Amino acid sequence: MSHALTKIEIPGAPKPRSGKVREIFELDDQLLFVASDRISAFDCVMPNGIPQKGEVLTQISKFWFERTGDIVKNHMISVDVADFPAPFNKHADQLAGRSMLVKKTTVFPVECIVRGYLIGSGWKEYQQSGTIGGMPLRPGYQMADKLDEPIFTPSTKAEQGLHDENISFETAKEIVGEEKAEKLKAISLALYKQAAEYALTKGIIIADTKFEFGELDGEIILIDEALTPDSSRFWPADTYQVGSSPMSFDKQFVRDYLETLDWDKTPPAPALPEEILKKSQAKYLEAYERLTGETL
Repeated sequence: MSHALTKIEIPGAPKPRSGKVREIFELDDQLLFVASDRISAFDCVMPNGIPQKGEVLTQISKFWFERTGDIVKNHMISVDVADFPAPFNKHADQLAGRSMLVKKTTVFPVECIVRGYLIGSGWKEYQQSGTIGGMPLRPGYQMADKLDEPIFTPSTKAEQGLHDENISFETAKEIVGEEKAEKLKAISLALYKQAAEYALTKGIIIADTKFEFGELDGEIILIDEALTPDSSRFWPADTYQVGSSPMSFDKQFVRDYLETLDWDKTPPAPALPEEILKKSQAKYLEAYERLTGETL
């Protein structure tokens, strides 16, 4: 099994902002996003990573950025290490395939979530109150049911270590302004519909997804990662069944394994066995190969 890259070290580079999975380097009016192979579950970063996961996330985002430019511009400049400024252009060994040079934007402080199916926190809310994001839904839905129409359920962007909170569309309007909130909603729904239709032709259901947007020169721009197995729920269409929680193309194996342990879901997280890492790696690669028709 290939080696997982969990630490990115570029001598002479400014210190990055480190997230659970990514390192972000600030470069004047640009940013360099580097996706490591780290994996987090239950808001804890695991001590060992999933080989090639960072490449899968970066290359799937690139794939969607190239396909959705007709709906909204995005922040991608290049994924070719030769195009990166010094000292990054000398470190293809660490950066190739997993890095993206992007435009810096003013980030909107809301996460734009689109749900096409009823699962997760949306299903829980619907069971309790018949609503999702505070919006009433018709009765009669089952777990993992396809919604009659995809719906936009924004959330706040929490500081690291805290959970994002679901908010109503009215609250989103208060945060970013009515006109921009309406635009973010329309763009998010258009992106989801186009991607979900395409993915279905490749045997993947995109149950829900999370977009992030920024503003550059007065224009709304799609940023961050887009329509990856980490920012979305990908389900295999051939085994999908209403009424049960489908297996997903992501860290489901990791979550399921952790649920079997006597671990209280606070750091330090336990190391993951080789078999779980291999299964997860295969799922990430399968998602990439199905969507793009290419192999990494």
